[in-house]
Amino acid sequence: MSIKIQNFPAPIIDHSMNNYGDGRIIKRQKTDDMFDSCPHQNLINNWCICCGKTLLPPFNYIPNDFHNCNDFRVDNNAIPQVHNSEVRSMLNQKKLYLVVDLDQTLLNSTQLDQLTMEEKYLNKRIAKSDLFRVDSLGIMTKLRPFVHKFLEEANKMFEMCIYTMGDRAYALEMAKLLDPENNYFKSRIISRDDCPNQAQKGLDVLQLPESVVLVLDDTKAVWERNKDNLILMDRYIYFSSSCREFGFKNCKSLAQLKRDEDEFDGALATTLRVIKRIHHDFFNINPQYGDVRQVLKTVKKQVLRDCRIVFSAVFHRNYVAADHRLWKMAQELGATCSTTFDSSVTHVVSLDCSTEKSVCAVRDGKFLVHPRWIEAAFYLWRRQLEDKFPVVKRVSTSASAPAPAPAAVEGVGNTITTNPVVKNVTPNPRIATVLTQPALAKYTANIKN
Repeated sequence: MSIKIQNFPAPIIDHSMNNYGDGRIIKRQKTDDMFDSCPHQNLINNWCICCGKTLLPPFNYIPNDFHNCNDFRVDNNAIPQVHNSEVRSMLNQKKLYLVVDLDQTLLNSTQLDQLTMEEKYLNKRIAKSDLFRVDSLGIMTKLRPFVHKFLEEANKMFEMCIYTMGDRAYALEMAKLLDPENNYFKSRIISRDDCPNQAQKGLDVLQLPESVVLVLDDTKAVWERNKDNLILMDRYIYFSSSCREFGFKNCKSLAQLKRDEDEFDGALATTLRVIKRIHHDFFNINPQYGDVRQVLKTVKKQVLRDCRIVFSAVFHRNYVAADHRLWKMAQELGATCSTTFDSSVTHVVSLDCSTEKSVCAVRDGKFLVHPRWIEAAFYLWRRQLEDKFPVVKRVSTSASAPAPAPAAVEGVGNTITTNPVVKNVTPNPRIATVLTQPALAKYTANIKN
């Protein structure tokens, strides 16, 4: 977006204007400050285009994600008008705003010196369209399957912005790989260099109404202020360095196993279907009164809306069940959660088929499923076939003993599947079925805690 100032008084201009290159126009904040030595508001790099005076007033920046000009500034009073106009134009085009994270969401990167011997073969695959070596940064980057089609389709429905915790140099390089023709992101890139709080992300930096913004990110914790805008992505972990980063040292990476996510039924293909649905539902009502957060919430609640769930052998007895992430996930998906088994229960979620509630489920013809059934539904945005998530008897009586993993489900991120139709999928540290025993023990401990 660019703003042009028109109908201003004829300025006194000499050739010094050429010193400012592209003739960018900014508006000065009104203030009683000592630098306020002229009554005009329109400035180019602190130089008044009306009277020619050089001024040094305090400014407020509109972030670079909206403007191609690093020095474009407006006063606070102008901000609402600027962005209301932007939003009106966007909605008139039937577009919303989509903020996308980079790492583990659209791609995965690793330092070149962190490649394992099992990953060295990748150096011979650099010519492939989805694998890049960025020598200026000393990294290798793998784009997530389906990412180009995802961006192409999303661009028809959304204005898109990159928002990453990486530094600006990294963000710019990744944008070139994802969007070489600069068709999608333009200059809308926010990095940690642009944000005062590097531990949190926030939509306030966009200066847009939160009601028209969706967010794609693999990390929920950084969006505390805007969690209702977030579509949580299943992490894309292609390189072994990312396994180590997230504490899954006993898990093989996709690259080590020479496999990848399924392109047409993986995370990005699933997410594209979701955002298409949200976009459609938003514009089915008057967008003037619509709120994308409500639409997102409504769509998500349809996934498990007819399910009444009881948990067994999943939490410690002294743990507040309603505080557990699986309980919260199920509720977000529209399920009703309970601690009591009765005739209304449809599913018992358990780590051990020998518990009292598990036995009751089998006796009464209820579904008995592993906790990953909830996780798979959460990341795939659809109810999964229960028989793909069986529960078996726990071998050890130890509280920390791992439960054997269920058969995997088609399309869950990096999950290994027993379905021969699904190709090139490998273990996801959060939902994976093929993990070493130490990794399974750690997974079980995480669930219990």
